[in-house]
Amino acid sequence: MAYDERIKNFEKIRDYMQAFYVYGLKSRLEYDYKSARSYDDERRRLESWLGDYMQFHQTADGKSVFLAIDSRASKQNPLYKAWKAKRFTDATITLHFAIFDVLYSPSVKMTLADLTEAIDARLASRLTFDESTLRKKLNDYVAAEIIQVEKIGRKNFYHRSPLIDIQPLADALDFFSEVAPCGVIGSFLQDRLADHELLFSFKHHYITQTMDSDIMAQIFQAMHDRVTVTVDYPGQGAGKFQNICLLPLKIYLSVQNGRQYLMAFNEAKNRIYAYRLDKMKNIQLKKTVSEDFANRRADLTRLERHMWGVSSKRLGKTLEQVTFELRIGDDEHHIIRRLKREKRCGQVDRLDRNHYRFTANVFDANELFPWIRTFICRITRLDFSNPLTKEKFKSDLEAMYRLYDLEGGGPGDFQ
Repeated sequence: MAYDERIKNFEKIRDYMQAFYVYGLKSRLEYDYKSARSYDDERRRLESWLGDYMQFHQTADGKSVFLAIDSRASKQNPLYKAWKAKRFTDATITLHFAIFDVLYSPSVKMTLADLTEAIDARLASRLTFDESTLRKKLNDYVAAEIIQVEKIGRKNFYHRSPLIDIQPLADALDFFSEVAPCGVIGSFLQDRLADHELLFSFKHHYITQTMDSDIMAQIFQAMHDRVTVTVDYPGQGAGKFQNICLLPLKIYLSVQNGRQYLMAFNEAKNRIYAYRLDKMKNIQLKKTVSEDFANRRADLTRLERHMWGVSSKRLGKTLEQVTFELRIGDDEHHIIRRLKREKRCGQVDRLDRNHYRFTANVFDANELFPWIRTFICRITRLDFSNPLTKEKFKSDLEAMYRLYDLEGGGPGDFQ
């Protein structure tokens, strides 16, 4: 098959986008899960969309290709371009433009039969479409609200939906298309805007999240409909996937690394687990509504009382306690406000004018490490109920001292 810049299935290009941007630095020979021809075609597609961001690194094994994008400097996500390279059949794209060529204004209203006849006349027999095909396409557009149907007497009349001036929403679209889930939807709307100044820059700009937008959209739909999904997810062994049935309950977004997780009830294992969206493939929604959705969501709410990240266990299992005390200056009450604002569970107690204690019982105390380290200069006492966790934090602290060639960091500095 001849090379085509456009793509029929986004999942096909998603693997390569993850490989080139998220993982990167692989030569042509190292991509062994598909043919060399496939590698060349997908690389050429990415170069056509993202050529300004493609870089190469020569190694002994050959030339490695990777994407280099400074997400802090990008005011618009360049990876959205991949969503705008959809491949259509000649018949599909011809019918699309023929419909809107005939229904050129919201004031033009036509029945199905009249519209079919008008389209046939426009195309002059180059392509023909029967009423059944046209009716299906119109129903799709009515569902998408770009075509409206109006009943006049006994007949249905179709016409364009009125255009909405979205230019006054330009700043809102610029912002939410970059920070909201499934932001690529906003990017399609931005394409209708006149040129204007982009006001926003983003400190934490996780542009790779767009690669999972289709997965996320289907999960949102499943939660709305309260149905289960089947999905291919990595199992034991490299490159091996297993098909699992899940009841989606909630999506978590990590502010630390941008990863997106689905909290879902695994029917086979009879408990709630976290699943990374970037690892999912081939998601399918089932049609039967789950009668357990409300109960499982309530179970998750109870688990969240002891969740710092996404790690969870069955209720009643042993929890790990984390306690630390810190000292603040007389003019540092913003530290305590931050402590109370950012804690996801646990409690803060005031010991005296300048000393406070934080205590939490969690499923996995390791998940608190990055947050605790941000208070390290003010902590006067720190304790973990799990000796292994305590030893790991101590080891990390000692490694930090060695890395920065600092004095201290020995056993006596950790209580």
